[in-house]
Amino acid sequence: MIHYRDSFLNNVARQLGRSPNTSVKPERSWQFRPQDKTLTDRNQDELLTVLRDQCRLIHTELIETTSSKLSEVLEATVTLYGGGPISIWQDERFTEFGLDTLVNETWPARYVEVNEWRAERGRENIAQAERANIGITFSDITLAESGTVVLFAGGGKGRSVSLLPRNYIALVPKSTIVPRMTQAAQEISRRVQAGETISSCINFITGPSNSADIEMNLVVGVHGPVKAAYIVIEDR
Repeated sequence: MIHYRDSFLNNVARQLGRSPNTSVKPERSWQFRPQDKTLTDRNQDELLTVLRDQCRLIHTELIETTSSKLSEVLEATVTLYGGGPISIWQDERFTEFGLDTLVNETWPARYVEVNEWRAERGRENIAQAERANIGITFSDITLAESGTVVLFAGGGKGRSVSLLPRNYIALVPKSTIVPRMTQAAQEISRRVQAGETISSCINFITGPSNSADIEMNLVVGVHGPVKAAYIVIEDR
């Protein structure tokens, strides 16, 4: 839905000294649309290969596992990255993928601090994410071509969890992998057209933070996580 369109166009017409013309609607037609075809001939395994290759270029570790072994693999990855404090989303997928015991029992029993993002805590959530060693979220859509995870922020899913901790782990269900940005935009549009409420904050994250602004020298870990890992879960 476009808000204030008529008042905006009327103001433009008035400034131009003419009456608004709303009878003509622009029509766009492109002869070639390569964005609709790139990588769309690849199956899910082939897209995973593309993602795996891209992760090497963006300094991101890619780990593959199954749903049954996810808890074990996540625990090992967290240990490798130095343990807690850990900041996570309030996300039903932690339960769906069998991570409840790890999050609520195993880590606390080992004195690993785990902080779940809760909207009612307000800015306390940000402070916890800021001092966290590791942030963990699920990826909602994953772009094979660029190695990008797409995160829909929300009430229990603060964007700070993926931005402020020293290290970041994205849990990537294999079914979320799509060819590229085109398919992500189409999926978001489809959800909107279906009446689904979509977050006003959608983050596209490609590996750890980095910058090449100074003399084109790439520096990793400038303004966000120094290290990033994607754990791809075979969920089909």
